[in-house]
Amino acid sequence: MCHEPDSAPPIPRISGASVSHDDLVLEAADGNRFAAFLATPDEPGGTGVVVLPDVRGLYRFYEELCLRLGERGFAALAIDYFGRTAGVDKRDDEFPYMDHVAQTTQDGLRIDIAAAVAFLRSGVGGARQSIFTLGFCFGGRLSWLAAAGGHDLAGAIGFYGRPGPFQDGTPGPTQRASELASPVLALMGGDDPGIPQEEIDSFDAALEDAGVEHDVVTYAGAPHSFFDRKQEQFAAESEDAWSRVLAFLERHG
Repeated sequence: MCHEPDSAPPIPRISGASVSHDDLVLEAADGNRFAAFLATPDEPGGTGVVVLPDVRGLYRFYEELCLRLGERGFAALAIDYFGRTAGVDKRDDEFPYMDHVAQTTQDGLRIDIAAAVAFLRSGVGGARQSIFTLGFCFGGRLSWLAAAGGHDLAGAIGFYGRPGPFQDGTPGPTQRASELASPVLALMGGDDPGIPQEEIDSFDAALEDAGVEHDVVTYAGAPHSFFDRKQEQFAAESEDAWSRVLAFLERHG
């Protein structure tokens, strides 16, 4: 399971923080136009975060996550994956996202991420010098792979992404560990039947062998998509994970 339409990040708002936000349409190198959501702190800063959603693409959870990042001084840009097949309009909760996931390609996703990184580095995007990716589930794997995508990232953060190979045998982050050119943070659920502990351990070992600076954290008993305000029983794990995200951004930004 990924986050539900009514899920929300388990992150407290900062009262009085000043953040601007905009719905955007970005254009990738192949001409694809895709939706994005930008949250910008009113105080200037040099760090930007490309937020990579779960399989549903861009929706409320990730817009709110961008706002929470903005309150903490980081420009945050969440992108949608389905511009090529579903256009750029807002969607309702009945959107058949899996039909569109099946039509994505790794090359298309890579150049969309490149467009998001380029936007944050541009003058209109705030000329951010240090760019991170932060992904969840489908986006967690993409975030780690983005470290091998030639984007010159400051770091790649993933929540409960699958590090192993794709179903068609295409190498995943574990198999491409030697290509990951930025520090990695992985935040995993210990009770996630789709990502067994052996796969997490293999990722950790591959990063170690490749000399990639990394931190792979498994929360015992936590399920897939534990980082959710509705998952009150995992509030402590979510708080720890969020603290690690912020510390990673500060350390490498």
